[in-house]
Amino acid sequence: MHIHILGICGTFMGGLAALAREQGHTVTGCDTGVYPPMSDQLRALGIDLIEGYGADQLELRPDLFVVGNVVSRAVLADGSPRYPLMEAILDAGAPYTSGPQWLAEHVLQGRHVLAVAGTHGKTTTTAMLAWILECAGLAPGFLIGGVAMNFSASARLGGSPTPTAQARKPLFVIEADEYDTAFFDKRSKFVHYRPRTAILNNLEFDHADIFDDLADIERQFRHLVRMVPGTGPHGSGRIIVNGLEESLARVMAAGCWSEQRSFGAAVSDYTAEGEPDRFEVLRHGTPLATVCWGLSGRHNQLNALAAIAAAEHVGVEPAVAAQALARFDNVRRRMELRGSVPLAGVPASSAPVTVYDDFAHHPTAIHTTLEGLRRKVGPSVRILAVFEPRTNTMKLGAMKAQLPWALASADLAFCHAGGLGWDAREVLAPLGDKARVADDIGAVLEQVLAEVRPGDQILCMSNGGFGGIHQKLLARLQQVVPERQHAWAAAA
Repeated sequence: MHIHILGICGTFMGGLAALAREQGHTVTGCDTGVYPPMSDQLRALGIDLIEGYGADQLELRPDLFVVGNVVSRAVLADGSPRYPLMEAILDAGAPYTSGPQWLAEHVLQGRHVLAVAGTHGKTTTTAMLAWILECAGLAPGFLIGGVAMNFSASARLGGSPTPTAQARKPLFVIEADEYDTAFFDKRSKFVHYRPRTAILNNLEFDHADIFDDLADIERQFRHLVRMVPGTGPHGSGRIIVNGLEESLARVMAAGCWSEQRSFGAAVSDYTAEGEPDRFEVLRHGTPLATVCWGLSGRHNQLNALAAIAAAEHVGVEPAVAAQALARFDNVRRRMELRGSVPLAGVPASSAPVTVYDDFAHHPTAIHTTLEGLRRKVGPSVRILAVFEPRTNTMKLGAMKAQLPWALASADLAFCHAGGLGWDAREVLAPLGDKARVADDIGAVLEQVLAEVRPGDQILCMSNGGFGGIHQKLLARLQQVVPERQHAWAAAA
């Protein structure tokens, strides 16, 4: 089969393209901004890419067009369609489907699907679970919405389990996104996946561009819960729920037909004792294993409990899971260390400045990421939070009032306010002189450089490329700035 993918450079659609190619299909695709690293990864798989959504691509005559949710029927100012190819597909009556629907029909059928849903932590927990199953010899397939550093790809079909593995069916681990499927299917992506094991990590209001309120998102999660099997000849379904979340308690109270396990709360089935980087895993108060790893933050401790509970559902003992997590290397852009460099113009014995990159884009994610870093470095080390509200939800200002709370653990906060429909200076005013705001990335960079001191931890947070600010910071920190030398001498 020849499939042509619209919006192929997104993490989900790019992963889907890799799976289709691994199945032996001819795959082509189009997108705007076809550039590395995704373009290089796809072309290395033999996938031809086309820039833009020109109607002439209809002449490729694929067997099926697979449409990503970036595509809409929007029109430009002159009245012309933003996506001419989609209009041509509809006009010609050519066959098309959504990415999640194609995945359900061509990849997930006949597999035990382990789905990871929630507002935060989906990518990290999906990568943890896939790695645990891999280390247990179960050779899972997976589709992860990011670059998992323990694997060479973000998606694969999976192989044959080792002879000692106990899985009943081939396993597939998937990041289960609540965002909508396509312009012609406004259900959440995850309702297509029909999981037998489902993790509900957390649930907050997000995606203000498609959901009206939290109750609207809870409704989608109830749909997911209804699809998990109960008990039967093929084994029972299991739903693993964060016991700390009132929103998830409401979801489960609306109806659950499956085996249920909880984690996180004191009365949950699975709990943790100890610091996030070293803790005991307990089930009903009985110690099962010790996790000792390089990750920080209470949120990652909870992610680990969820992954351990899901892996146990397919026969992996918690002690085996804990051993795997000791070798877990996380996902790119999740507290990823981009560099630690000496600050030029100060004594050589001074502590270096460290720069991190993180995907945090929701106030709660910003808060938990900063709390994790604060716990790691201690109260005396300065943290400089550099962030841009880039998602549709944040640009709309739906959660802007939470930002001062989210940034409270930082010593200084630098906001890139370009393209926002609200006044970032007014919103961040409760932070007082801790807040800095600029309308372009270059100005943000200069603000940070004017404030940085030896030993500072700089945490850059965005779900986009942030104009390459991480590497620019690392390069500029090593340049001698006379003003910095004068300031250091005055301080000394």
